[in-house]
Amino acid sequence: MEIRQIEPDDDRYAISNIYEESWKSAYRNIIPDSYLESIPKGRWVPKLDREGMNSAVIIENGVFIGTSGYCGSRFSEFDGFGEILSIYFLPEYTGKGYGIQLLNFVIDELRKSGYKDVFLWVLEENMRARKFYEKAGFIKTEKYLDDNIGGKALREIAYCCHI
Repeated sequence: MEIRQIEPDDDRYAISNIYEESWKSAYRNIIPDSYLESIPKGRWVPKLDREGMNSAVIIENGVFIGTSGYCGSRFSEFDGFGEILSIYFLPEYTGKGYGIQLLNFVIDELRKSGYKDVFLWVLEENMRARKFYEKAGFIKTEKYLDDNIGGKALREIAYCCHI
């Protein structure tokens, strides 16, 4: 197993596929199925190399199995914080201990960039992710975002962690 920053020659479609498959699995019964099934192949490819954003990957036996996006905070109420935008895995690799390894890698990268605090947004209904972050030391805040995905009103709640 290898965890590292995304590299120029990495297959962006294989990495985007992690997002696509993870959304279809993790958000089933949270986001409408019609929306999940309409996610096009390669949807996240343009987002992987945005300026100011970082992407890490986890590779097992030559296969991209997980990815995480992170950066400095995009939100004024979290000025000076590092932000974890995403942590996703191919469904068959969830629950096997890879998540905490990727999370720790990203936290270490944010720490190396000078951040002492990190936050992330998680869908309120995504109890599996919430429990994962809580077990990793993140604390639920009172901050939230109201969102609408696929025609369904959803709330994202912020979790923070001092690193």
